[in-house]
Amino acid sequence: MATTTRTSTAQEILDNLGGAGNVASLTHCATRLRVELNDASKVNEQAIDALPEVLGVLPQGGSRYQIVVGGAVESIYNQIRHLPDWHNRAAAPSDEELKESLRNQGVRGKSAWVDSFFEYLSNSFRPLLGVLLGASLIIAFTAVVDMLSKVGLISFNPADKTATWVFVDAMWRSVFYFLPIMVAYNAAKTLKVDPWVGAAIMGALMTPEFISLSDTEATSSTVCTTNEALGTQSCVATIFGLPMQLNDYAGQVFVPLMMAAVLALVYHALKKVFPANFQMVFVPFFSIVIMIPLTAFLIGPLGVWLGTGIGTGLAWMNEHAPFVFALIIPMIYPFLVPLGLHWPLNALMLVNIQTLGYDFIQGPMGAWNAACFGATAGVLIISMRERDTVMRQTASGALAAGLLGGISEPSLYGIHLRFKRIYPRMLCGCFAGGLIMAILSLPYQGVTTSAFVFSSVLSVFVMDPMWVYAVAYTAAFAVACAAIVLTDYRTAEERGQAAVAPVTPVAPVTPVAEAESEAVPAVEPTATEAAEEAVEEDAGAARDVVEITAPLAGEVVAVADVNDAVFSAETLGKGVGITPAGGTVEVVSPVAGVVRTAPESGHAFGIKTDDGIEILIHIGIDTVNLQGRGFDRLVAKKDRVAAGQVLAVVDFDAIAAEGLDTTTMMTVTNSKTLGQVTAHPGHAEVGDLVITVDR
Repeated sequence: MATTTRTSTAQEILDNLGGAGNVASLTHCATRLRVELNDASKVNEQAIDALPEVLGVLPQGGSRYQIVVGGAVESIYNQIRHLPDWHNRAAAPSDEELKESLRNQGVRGKSAWVDSFFEYLSNSFRPLLGVLLGASLIIAFTAVVDMLSKVGLISFNPADKTATWVFVDAMWRSVFYFLPIMVAYNAAKTLKVDPWVGAAIMGALMTPEFISLSDTEATSSTVCTTNEALGTQSCVATIFGLPMQLNDYAGQVFVPLMMAAVLALVYHALKKVFPANFQMVFVPFFSIVIMIPLTAFLIGPLGVWLGTGIGTGLAWMNEHAPFVFALIIPMIYPFLVPLGLHWPLNALMLVNIQTLGYDFIQGPMGAWNAACFGATAGVLIISMRERDTVMRQTASGALAAGLLGGISEPSLYGIHLRFKRIYPRMLCGCFAGGLIMAILSLPYQGVTTSAFVFSSVLSVFVMDPMWVYAVAYTAAFAVACAAIVLTDYRTAEERGQAAVAPVTPVAPVTPVAEAESEAVPAVEPTATEAAEEAVEEDAGAARDVVEITAPLAGEVVAVADVNDAVFSAETLGKGVGITPAGGTVEVVSPVAGVVRTAPESGHAFGIKTDDGIEILIHIGIDTVNLQGRGFDRLVAKKDRVAAGQVLAVVDFDAIAAEGLDTTTMMTVTNSKTLGQVTAHPGHAEVGDLVITVDR
């Protein structure tokens, strides 16, 4: 089986999305699964949101959903794609068929173009989150070194860098210099265009040959003029007898976004012109031949002009109304991030650095991030005080991601949006931090930075003035944290539910003897209660006890003792492992129910009983690699089976000959929603009791 620990979560997500056949596309970012569906009415949002590893479900308009799972997103994404249901799903409709269907259903509404626009921006930048974060941490590190050199703690002269520091600079500059190519790749891919065509077009404007056109000594057809007022130089080259404005496209983001949009029109038009057999050669060829000149002559200069204009306009606002600007940014960011509308501002930060040489948005944005992480710290303090293990783990992980990486999504989706009292208290921190930054930065026309960084504690070293940012960041964090600690993040009803929840914990899988010894109550029952319990135990009338029998004969151990990290961690539920003697064996159903999972390989079966107990039988360890060799599957998904009905005939000698462990795991995958699940180790024959579920 796959090494992931989230099989049941992945299956539940897929089932409650309406099944694999209802999923038109599935992607993921740093914290969220992004899903586009064929029929949005089939989604069970409440069931998905109730899963322990899901932090939130966000409808994105019409057929699009985001499922927030935090740092586990990649594992769950890969697990979904490895589920048998996913591999067996019917072919998804084409992009045009899907769009036509959505238009006919009217599910996107009048603002569909707005949804598509922001999705386009998000998809163009989201995959770059990791490298941008990595580069920003390197920048923060170099800023710390520079600061230490200024106070004389180390010897470092940034004006005369050694080869080592030049190399360190190259490590982060590579991300921002080639950012246009990366954005072009993602943008083209989003628009169903060969992403390498988009990257190649943008890359043409960053080649040494294109850059050399600005050298008037080497190129006689280039004329450069200097703006004495601004101290800038502009060059125009004559190409094909036409004037071409030459720009430095390193770090540009508007140009690749605009180019990819036009490329999509050209690319898809060419695909309609050329037959399928010729598209591989001629569609990329003509796309490049058309789009490189069009980008160099028109789109590139227009994108630079647009970016410069927007950046200059915002800079004017920041210069003339820095007080208002410093307050507005931290107050609107808490509402932009959940909707994914913060990506345009991130793009503007990059444009500001490229065109103005500095950015003035990241400073005030730090007040929002500090308040966000302060609220998380407040929740962590309360959870530690009340010994709430689940919330403590959630909050500590989110706080670490925030303070060290500047990533707010784990806090936002894992905690803040789940408790309505948090946002007003977090906004108090945003306002306090923004107000302090607005007042203290008045003599400096705001807090600025010449580098693109995520607002973590390390980013303080790249802000100017540093002390203003540090004071405002600390104040925002402290106010939000104190507001949560002093007034709590839960309503009275939510606190009551939290107090009641620990009464019925999920009991660990233990042998019978241990379970009986741990079942002694802390308070001695009255005579009446003792009599009632005796009657219940004798008659079995008042207890809801489900007995699960062995699907094959062998030696039974608790699943915690099997040689498989996933099963032994009880991630797939509590249960047992059974080691068969060998030979060809019939593996039977331990319960009556409906088959939920039955891959063609025959190595695993999932069965759900009528009263809601979900059983997983996994025959052997890593036997999925055998691709069905040694297995004769006799049932299929959605079949109803009786207890004792044969599920598969298995040649365990053939499995052993492949060097694989023949231990067969049987677990109750929804153990967390049930009561005590008890394993009964020892030797068992088919039909013998091996698991008891006491609800």
